[in-house]
Amino acid sequence: MRRSVKLQLVASILLLMLVAFGSVQAQEPVELNYWLWDVAQVPQYEECAANFEAANPNITVTIEQPGGWFDYWTALQTAFVGGDAPDIFTNHLSKYPEFATLGQIVDIQPLVERDGVDTSVYLGELAALWTRGEARYGLPKDWDTVAIVYNKDMVEAAGIDPAVFETWTWNPADGGDFQEVIAQLTLDVNGNNGLSPDFDPSNVAQFGLVTGQGGGFNGHEQWSHFAASTGWTFTDGPWAESYHYDDPRFIDAIQWYADLHLEHGFAPSFAEVGVPDGEHALFAAGEGALVFAGSWRINFFLNQPDFEVGFALPPVGPEGRKTMFNGLADSIYSGTEHVDEAWEWVKYLASAECQTIVGEHGVVFPAIADGVEASLAARAERGLDVSAFTEQALDPNGTFIYPITDHGSEVAAIMGPAMDSIRLGEVSAADALLVANAEVNALFSP
Repeated sequence: MRRSVKLQLVASILLLMLVAFGSVQAQEPVELNYWLWDVAQVPQYEECAANFEAANPNITVTIEQPGGWFDYWTALQTAFVGGDAPDIFTNHLSKYPEFATLGQIVDIQPLVERDGVDTSVYLGELAALWTRGEARYGLPKDWDTVAIVYNKDMVEAAGIDPAVFETWTWNPADGGDFQEVIAQLTLDVNGNNGLSPDFDPSNVAQFGLVTGQGGGFNGHEQWSHFAASTGWTFTDGPWAESYHYDDPRFIDAIQWYADLHLEHGFAPSFAEVGVPDGEHALFAAGEGALVFAGSWRINFFLNQPDFEVGFALPPVGPEGRKTMFNGLADSIYSGTEHVDEAWEWVKYLASAECQTIVGEHGVVFPAIADGVEASLAARAERGLDVSAFTEQALDPNGTFIYPITDHGSEVAAIMGPAMDSIRLGEVSAADALLVANAEVNALFSP
């Protein structure tokens, strides 16, 4: 009997030791590396990380911003090749299909189901945009739309009532009254505006609309709103296997966009813009009256220019007023050694708690309603009217989604130079786009 009791005691001690050892093992320190490209969002995610670490004392989150938009993706691709990509990173709708195809990101749907994550809390179709079949590659973090930013001093000096922005119209034939406003806001070195017979388009001192360069394959802030307002669509929907860059409506819209400079002088040249997305810096420098910009840039326009800005809705096109609706998400690198811990961080990033923190900083619009309300409240405290961005998001017919297909980088490699050549006046939209579209669609052929 004594021997039996001793054996039971020894077994119990061993069991306790194993449990204790397992507990220590489970709590071993883990450091997660998290990347994002927007330096303006680092502070709010550092705040989220502090809260997350307090609740998960064995996990440390290191946040890195390896560069802006262009440098970020180059750095990420290099990291994928080197096998040292961040455990978690901010992902984009135009990028994740390729990462998923190459097996570089984790299908988190099994984890979503295991933990009962409610994806219905995310606005609209944001959650669905990150799925393909039964797989899911991210949980939504925010959304954006595009609107007009205008220089209040220039608009007032031209005698234009901002109320016209509520009803202005556009068409690819003559630009509608939207083009008339642009012309009125364009001034040559002698003070003549674009409506004057004496206007000199070769010597412009102030542009009516600061357009970007070619806009690449998506024209997010450049021409997508114009093209979509004709009824044109990039594709027939997510995961389609052909593009519609050869549609006459698209061709006409792009030629109109290029001709704002080439024919009329109402917009800067390709060289004057300087770099992709350079139109925003040019506007902030006081070179023009209007510019299209995404909602993530709101604070840039409040902090950079030395003049007051306002925000206005895009013009109404032949098929209504349209803006691209885009949503980011966080994805897990398939090569991480800490999938479970990375998932906990992704889950927290997508939670109402973290997204409310993000919203309170008033930089972006989070993907959960509570976060959006916090963002609006933060902006209201500063006296900002950002309804030009939110009204379009709430309009059931006012948005269209980013094109989501395979071969994203290859499509971009074809369309980027084609769109630039049109903007430069080297080739007509009709000639360039018929050829480019055939090349793009050939990517999807067996």
